[in-house]
Amino acid sequence: VHDYCSGYSLLRDPRHNKGLAFTDKERDAHYLLGLLPPSVPSQELQVKKLMNIIRQYQVPLQKYMYMMDLQERNERLFYKLLIDHVEEMLPIVYTPTVGEACQKYGSIFSRPQGLYISLKEKGRILEVLRNWPEKNIQVIVVTDGQRILGLGDLGCQGMGIPVGKLSLYTALGGVRPSACLPITIDVGTNNEKLLDDEFYIGLRQRRATGQEYDELLHEFMTAVKQNYGERVLVQFEDFANHNAFDLLAKYGTTHLVFNDDIQGTAAVVLSGLMAALKLLGGTLADHRFLFLGAGEAGTGIAELIALEISKQTQMPLDEARKNIWLVDSKGLIVESRKESLQHFKKPWAHDHEPVETLLEAVNDIKPTVLIGTSGVGRTFTQEVVEAMASFNEKPLILALSNPTSQSECTAEQAYTWTNGRAIYASGSPFPPVEYEGQTYVPGQSNNAYIFPGLGLGLIMSGTIRVHDDMLLAASEALAAQVTQENLDNGQIYPPFTNIRKISAHIAANVAAKAYELGLATRLPRPKDLVAYAESCMYSPSYRNYR
Repeated sequence: VHDYCSGYSLLRDPRHNKGLAFTDKERDAHYLLGLLPPSVPSQELQVKKLMNIIRQYQVPLQKYMYMMDLQERNERLFYKLLIDHVEEMLPIVYTPTVGEACQKYGSIFSRPQGLYISLKEKGRILEVLRNWPEKNIQVIVVTDGQRILGLGDLGCQGMGIPVGKLSLYTALGGVRPSACLPITIDVGTNNEKLLDDEFYIGLRQRRATGQEYDELLHEFMTAVKQNYGERVLVQFEDFANHNAFDLLAKYGTTHLVFNDDIQGTAAVVLSGLMAALKLLGGTLADHRFLFLGAGEAGTGIAELIALEISKQTQMPLDEARKNIWLVDSKGLIVESRKESLQHFKKPWAHDHEPVETLLEAVNDIKPTVLIGTSGVGRTFTQEVVEAMASFNEKPLILALSNPTSQSECTAEQAYTWTNGRAIYASGSPFPPVEYEGQTYVPGQSNNAYIFPGLGLGLIMSGTIRVHDDMLLAASEALAAQVTQENLDNGQIYPPFTNIRKISAHIAANVAAKAYELGLATRLPRPKDLVAYAESCMYSPSYRNYR
């Protein structure tokens, strides 16, 4: 802070600004006398005041805009508020509200956040990265805006997602804000509404594909490694299916990359299943899984379940896949359809006659676990849910599509249609449900349980590659945080209020696996990894300035 000659600029720097909380001594030393009214509130009092303001807004989007404004004005206060009121504020800065923010990003856009890399910058991406003021970057979240949540192609307006995601890396995982870099790669959009919108902020052209797309992405990945080194974590976010799988396969061997839609979703769902086994009994191998939706999330979860089954039972992966069935838009994925399937669906084509509807598939396969990753709302109909309840004492129903409007069924429907016997979790939050005098607390299978702790674990150990065993380690650590009391309420995830403690345990487990696999470069290995994780975490409390 010693660089400040004038207090006026100190108040305008979000990293150092404390608003009224500058002490009398600080005001004197940093030329702030008279620039602030005399009151010196604590940070806690500031949080209380802001929460009063935020709760007066009726519309979630207005709360979102207020929070973004706060982030640009007083960074530490923003994070303090987000951490202290995480359950209330998470749906505002992330799903579901962030989706609406992206849809309207052009018209609510006030000042740019993060880096925009478009086709115009081809050949100059390294230069673009060097324009960013921070040199020591630990996490990049990057999107090309082609598949934002369940909302489709939002082009350049997808920037809301990396910005929101990184604020969670900081609030929940303790990665310091200056080490986070949100990036949007703009190769155009196929969304006609945006192309015709006079306020659209991105390139006005159809999406580049094929070689042109691949070259831009390759230049980007090369520049990132050149500029930030081997240990920067690049998280791919909300890319379209085919690109998401290709990018992960292509760069997984040369970069520290992670796709939250494929791997984060899978780890958080697997963790919920591990916790649910304490209620259902048996091992993963004893259960039958049926998915509606065979895209990134569905196949990613299915693959991680198969991996864990194979690890637990020593059976070959092909064998472990046999208890996992997927339904896509054309019906059950079966052997006879194999020729026409996309490559990531092929491993799931089992021997069975063709089945067209989800209801038939449920009645045929008789799954113990039904998982929705379709991106289409209200597809777990009353018939489907009642069928699940007819052959399972405790049907496990995960309706994972976001935002809430796209959820396969609501919490209330799941409990009502199963006479309160369902174990239920969704992707976006639902309030508790009263059914016949009992209160059911639906779980939220939110990736925010996993990715912040996973990221912290990778960063603090200096890991250079992501290995599937690290995802399994993250799932196990999260499941271990679910208490008997949580289970008695039907919750298969721990409450979000302790998320920073949970993240530290996940980080420790992930780091331990990285050291075990010889992929960690930060040596020697700390003795107590949980304590080390906690010591690495950013604190939003104000600093004292001399």
